[in-house]
Amino acid sequence: MRYVPAFLTAVLIAGVATISRSASAAEPAPNATAAAATTAPATPASATIEEFPKPSLYPKSWELKFEHSSPKRVVVQAETSSVPKAYWYITYTVTNETDKEQLFLPHFDLVTKDGKIFRSDKNIPKKVFDTIKKNEGNQLMTNHALIGGELRLGIDEAKDGVAIWEEPDAEMGTFSVFISGTSGETANVKGPDGKPVILRKTLQLNYLIRGDSQTSGQGEVVKQSQEWVMR
Repeated sequence: MRYVPAFLTAVLIAGVATISRSASAAEPAPNATAAAATTAPATPASATIEEFPKPSLYPKSWELKFEHSSPKRVVVQAETSSVPKAYWYITYTVTNETDKEQLFLPHFDLVTKDGKIFRSDKNIPKKVFDTIKKNEGNQLMTNHALIGGELRLGIDEAKDGVAIWEEPDAEMGTFSVFISGTSGETANVKGPDGKPVILRKTLQLNYLIRGDSQTSGQGEVVKQSQEWVMR
């Protein structure tokens, strides 16, 4: 599980909580699932998003072209499991349209409505990836463990990938996905202990599943908003 500084995670969860309160389908937080997650502490009154750096309005570093699908749900029974399990995933294509080759090392975090953070592709059975690849009909889709590395120039060198999570909550309601590794923009801030912390330009995608409390996992997935943040 990825370490996230507490003071940054608190601000992150404050934003997700605001989205959850505004969504009519959001329900009270259920019991924790078996999947490993990080729960953020309550946001201090003095901690506001305005205190942290924001991405530049104008390009100041390299940035890759990143195209992605909406989150999708799939149920798969792996060879090592006696029962089927539900998984969520996002497919994507990344293209290097900069002026030189770039190192592509993506990270995908899913943040639930109650503030738990799940890093993608942790202990995901191979059968899940194979099922998604077959369902999507994309023979060029690359497993997350293999997609990182040098990304060459041009559309012919674009890579197709997928980020996968075991379903963290039977009633997802509202959730956010944070995607980093597509931009070279960074900012340095001091943590609560005075030590430097590097923030990276990150794409934040906010989603709502309509009627999730009535038909778990079957509702329409709606993108509420997206923005660039420093995280």
